[in-house]
Amino acid sequence: MSGLLALLQEFYRDKLAMLLRHQTAAKAITDYNVNNTYQYVINREETQLSWIAAAITDLGGSLPDASPAPREGGGKGAAQRLIEEDARDVQAFVDRWKPRVDAMPNARHAKMLRLVLGEALEARRFFEQALAGRDDLLGRRADSLGPAFGDVLPTRWIE
Repeated sequence: MSGLLALLQEFYRDKLAMLLRHQTAAKAITDYNVNNTYQYVINREETQLSWIAAAITDLGGSLPDASPAPREGGGKGAAQRLIEEDARDVQAFVDRWKPRVDAMPNARHAKMLRLVLGEALEARRFFEQALAGRDDLLGRRADSLGPAFGDVLPTRWIE
């Protein structure tokens, strides 16, 4: 059981580091549609981390901290660079974890982690579509509403 717990903690740490990197990118990316997509990805990652956290605590473990690699958020061409990095990082995460998850003997936890990996690939697809200039990343806007325009702020709320 300790091997399973260690694996879940390591997976949690990697996924948390990814979430923190995506939060940094979302603060720097002002395009409405791309930022909205980052918010969706971040929300899904928070949900995934809650599943993994529950599994860890059910096994009697504690949640690990993650310290993300330093990431520069601003500057000219930052949005493109951040999205490219995130697409690569997500694929590397899946490539690193898929064989380990496929080898897990615990079917319940393996299924949960496979779902997380599948959603990570969905996030990579969003990033690739954003790089291709797509503006319908999360669906199409009603024609009667007109195009989305403007920039988003680097924080969620202003008081």
